[in-house]
Amino acid sequence: MRASEPGPSLTELATTHGTDKWGMHRYTPHYERFLEHLRDESFTLLEIGIGGYAQSGEGGASLRMWRDFFPRAQIIGLDIEDKSFVAGDRVHVYQGSQVDPEVLDRIFADFPDIKVVIDDGSHRPEHIRETFALLFERLPLDGLYAIEDTQTSYWPAWGGSRDRHDPSTTMALVKDLVDGLNYEEYLDQHYRPTPTDLTIKGLHCFHNLVILEKGDNREGTNKRVAAEPLTGLDALRQKIADTADRFRRRSP
Repeated sequence: MRASEPGPSLTELATTHGTDKWGMHRYTPHYERFLEHLRDESFTLLEIGIGGYAQSGEGGASLRMWRDFFPRAQIIGLDIEDKSFVAGDRVHVYQGSQVDPEVLDRIFADFPDIKVVIDDGSHRPEHIRETFALLFERLPLDGLYAIEDTQTSYWPAWGGSRDRHDPSTTMALVKDLVDGLNYEEYLDQHYRPTPTDLTIKGLHCFHNLVILEKGDNREGTNKRVAAEPLTGLDALRQKIADTADRFRRRSP
């Protein structure tokens, strides 16, 4: 297909291949918005979770959707179950846990040009958070990282919590990353930006889907250096809050 010829939309391909990224969910228009610029590029996309668990011999619908949307890309699927039958032209399959560093190291050794990671794996917050910690730093500065099915943050049966302020959920991670977008505006003089503070330039939340754009997040600040300082009880409260925040960020 020539670049000048418009191909089918991602939603059309999702329908053709039967992936729930359109239908049960409404993910494909968001993905197309953020990935359209890569359509004719050579790169590698890694999707965690291949699907088709209802019966043997099923799965791979979204990998085929990605393959057809990106005609020059290599598509990788990682799954805890054996999905080797899904492999084919430009589709590569690995078996293993999404939080196994050795498996992830092997994938990145085989495909060092991974630019897009989509976490559609276990959907358990502890796995999502650990996978993000293992993989986001490996992406190039123009990479993209997506987390699907974030509704499990609120479901205890999936490792989530009824408490919307529980710090261990997927959405708690997302909320921290949103704060990090604005780290240059913090008034804590002792704060040191984290790697994600410095390299997440955009974070987009949709229903059950989060998309993060990697890039240089050093834009500078317009805060007043000579802002009137806090005094008395207000200063003490702020000092306690700043100390607690630094401790929390250093904790695993």
